[in-house]
Amino acid sequence: MKTLYLQCNMGIAGDMMAAALYELLEDQEDFLAVANQLLPQVSVTAEPAEKQGIRGTHLAVRVNGSEEEQGIADHHHSEHHHHHASLSHIRSILSGLPVSQHVKEQAAQVYDFLAHAEAKAHGCPVDQIHFHEVGELDAIADITLACLALELLNVEQVICSPVCTGFGQVRCAHGTLPVPAPATAWLLEGIPAYAGTVEGELTTPTGAALVSVLADRFEQMPLMVTRKLGYGMGKKDFPQAANCVRAFLGETREQSDTVTELVCSIDDMTPERLAYASARLMELGALDVTIVPAVMKKGRPGHLLTVLSAAGQAEQLADAVLRETTTNGLRLRTCQRRILTPSVTEKTSPFGPVRIKRAEGHSAVHVKPEYEDAAAIARREGLPIEQVYRILNGLI
Repeated sequence: MKTLYLQCNMGIAGDMMAAALYELLEDQEDFLAVANQLLPQVSVTAEPAEKQGIRGTHLAVRVNGSEEEQGIADHHHSEHHHHHASLSHIRSILSGLPVSQHVKEQAAQVYDFLAHAEAKAHGCPVDQIHFHEVGELDAIADITLACLALELLNVEQVICSPVCTGFGQVRCAHGTLPVPAPATAWLLEGIPAYAGTVEGELTTPTGAALVSVLADRFEQMPLMVTRKLGYGMGKKDFPQAANCVRAFLGETREQSDTVTELVCSIDDMTPERLAYASARLMELGALDVTIVPAVMKKGRPGHLLTVLSAAGQAEQLADAVLRETTTNGLRLRTCQRRILTPSVTEKTSPFGPVRIKRAEGHSAVHVKPEYEDAAAIARREGLPIEQVYRILNGLI
């Protein structure tokens, strides 16, 4: 499966992600030609950069000839001489850009996520949000270019590492804020993140929103064969490490593994005791436990207990089955298992952000709304859950 892996050991910002993906492109000149036609006030150049002896690219986005500083503090300092942009104004700009409808929709979704995060951070309605760090033309360019480069790479999945945020405090027009900034912290909800060893803002709201929308899942680098490597350089220098985002382009294998099935028949346990045994087996690490009715010898009604175990836990779980149930024996058999790769993304719905579960691989794709989100909406809105599902399924 053609895979993009983003390594965010030094956080992520919009320009760093766009630069890392730019390095992976086959036709970089065409990309820059489109980049310089996005907005009349904006020019984009790919500049060689070096951090800690590592060479990469910095995508310099200049608005009316001037390159903005990166980060929430710097952009908030520039509030006094820049126009504040509403979400509706941002959407109108995006709708007129010379890129595909898919790229426009992805960029708009990034801004929707940003708007909801800013609204949560400031405790106000989304329609009252006026963007500062994220609303300027350079941020529009960063977000659009990242989405455009991803479209050109035509990958089947995007995997992102846990995100390093930095730590400490950062000054802005609103005062002194903790790192990660409040909007960034909201955007990283549900995403594995850590502070790291660098004091300062490493992950910006723009970077957090981009990976929230574009990444299919977050984990350490999977088994993959890398074909190309891209380095997107930030502007700041840190003594601890190279300030960059690394992008790995290559292939991952569809997931399959070996598991052990533990099977036994039981005809002398009550449903309550069987339920307890099943819960204990799951607590002890079983991958799955199923209980189905069965007809035993002498015509007695009973149950067939099947426990799915990772190969290395089979002996421990076999002992647990003998200990927690009344069976006098069980069968162990080794099975090959094919697995769809799971991921969770968040989409904007008429009811607010909703998690969407996706599983794919082996020529299959399964997509559905998260049940807990659908159930919460049904209760809150007083709607039948089937009606909620119909609305949410229309967004997929």
